[in-house]
Amino acid sequence: MPMEENKILNEYTQDGTVDLKGKPVLRSKTGGWKACSFLVVYGIFERVAYYGISSNLILYLTKELHQGTVTSSNNVNNWVGTVFITPVLGAYIADTHLGRYRTFVISALIYLLGMCLLTLSVSLPSLKPPECHEMDVTNCKEASTLQLVVLYVSLYIIAVGTGGTKPNISTIGADQFDDFDPKQKSLKLSFFNWWMSSIVIGSLFAFTVIVYIQDTVSWSLGYALPTIGLAISIITFLAGTPFYRHKSLSGSPFISIAKVIVAATRKWCVVVPEDPKELYELSLEEYTKIGKFKIDPTPTFRFLNKACVDAGSSTSSEWMICPITQVEETKQILNLIPIWVATFIPSAMIAQMNTLFVKQGTTLDRSIGNFKIPPSSLNAITILTMIITYILYERFFVRFMQRLTKNPRGITLLQRMSIGFIIHIVIMIVSYMAERQRLCKAKEHGVIENGEQVPLSIFILAPQFVLMGIAEALLEGAKIEYFYDQAPESMKSIGTSYSLTTTGVGSFLSSSLLTTVAHITEKHSQKGWFLNNLNACHLDYYYAFLALLNILNFIFFMIVSKNYVYRAEVSDSLQVLETELKERTTALSVITDIRR
Repeated sequence: MPMEENKILNEYTQDGTVDLKGKPVLRSKTGGWKACSFLVVYGIFERVAYYGISSNLILYLTKELHQGTVTSSNNVNNWVGTVFITPVLGAYIADTHLGRYRTFVISALIYLLGMCLLTLSVSLPSLKPPECHEMDVTNCKEASTLQLVVLYVSLYIIAVGTGGTKPNISTIGADQFDDFDPKQKSLKLSFFNWWMSSIVIGSLFAFTVIVYIQDTVSWSLGYALPTIGLAISIITFLAGTPFYRHKSLSGSPFISIAKVIVAATRKWCVVVPEDPKELYELSLEEYTKIGKFKIDPTPTFRFLNKACVDAGSSTSSEWMICPITQVEETKQILNLIPIWVATFIPSAMIAQMNTLFVKQGTTLDRSIGNFKIPPSSLNAITILTMIITYILYERFFVRFMQRLTKNPRGITLLQRMSIGFIIHIVIMIVSYMAERQRLCKAKEHGVIENGEQVPLSIFILAPQFVLMGIAEALLEGAKIEYFYDQAPESMKSIGTSYSLTTTGVGSFLSSSLLTTVAHITEKHSQKGWFLNNLNACHLDYYYAFLALLNILNFIFFMIVSKNYVYRAEVSDSLQVLETELKERTTALSVITDIRR
């Protein structure tokens, strides 16, 4: 009889996932790639919507709203920054109040509302200033306050919507694989790579078809199509609801962290015992009931272990004593901060693709016969390179390195990230050289002052976009997986939002750098490095400055990564899982016997 009950128990997921009604779910009926297929469809269409806006937004602001180079670049960076910062709030709401699924659905509808309003903003003539064909757009009539308000309100409604969708969609996908089933755990190891490979298809469509429609047909149609696609993707996501697995609410992770810090601080003078068994901890059975991992104490951030010390009967409050697992979860979050900070600079480099790189493209020869390449379509080169890099990395590099390192990932996540950091240095050096060649050609043909087209193919910029694709495939893919993998089990949405906020902070950092450098160079030179006439600018100096910044940041990354201790390195995670699975099965048997 106990064996039959254990068999029945094993048919259900062991990681605490449930359906929307809070009931246990069967492994065979839910989750896996069957459930993830609905998420992939959403990911494709959502990328069409997002990149359909962000990739060409700088040209809309300059051509249609007549904003200057620095102003339009900063407006794009500030919006992108907000898009990637709001996931912190979205992750908090998901983990604490609504759950990932409900947070996602509500946020997706807000996202769709913003897209509808944005489409109206670019479509109605009354919401745009009159057309102007001046070389210096700042001489044209500026957009009115009402026109700007409608545009920015729609953009920032989208930012609020993405705040709830971005940190939860990939986490919902990862939740579809049972951590206590070694087979499903191994499938999840590749989930993030294939997730990104799938959604770049949507990005590729946006950078080619959507951008071309916006440049040559109309902005109205170019924004209406992504809006319709987003609506279809939300319907598709909802259709997959019966197949999804859901994690139960785990309470506020921020309050949990605060309790540990407060408890440790209040017991400042308490001595931590050498024997970990003397520290306060819940039983394995209690963790089993709520589907959480039990974590052993570690020597890192040893001060926080004071929160586990039972200093007497008066310390029963949760703000005075915390179990070891809660303390270790806090340590894991704090442990991510140095690597998180190191990713800000590469994220600032990515921001150049949708701003300065695109503006450079407008000054070059974009013709292939009678066809003119939209400047933003160069981003398609990055996407294609990402796809190729992902496939080659997963199919060949990982398998080759597995034989050498015995690590299922081939190399560690931080080693993979370090390669991306190096490539970012090379990107800015190549960008500097390409810009020097562009300026020399402009001087040679006398088009510096009049700002006319430089007789040089736009494909001179292709190498920097190719390198950016390789860097994103290695660094961004590893970054998402790293922050999810190394975050505590009960704070996965927070871990995912870490990876997203690096892009947000990077965008704000890019805006700040651009503004600061523009101000300093204007103050100490006649014209400064940035003008609305790019032929008279010194983007080459700026790119050299960014290359130096990347070198310094890489040194910082190497220092912090050398001292990093992995939470549960994948090289032995499957063995750990097998052991934990046996322990949990035993614990479930004990609970069953007690209930009987």
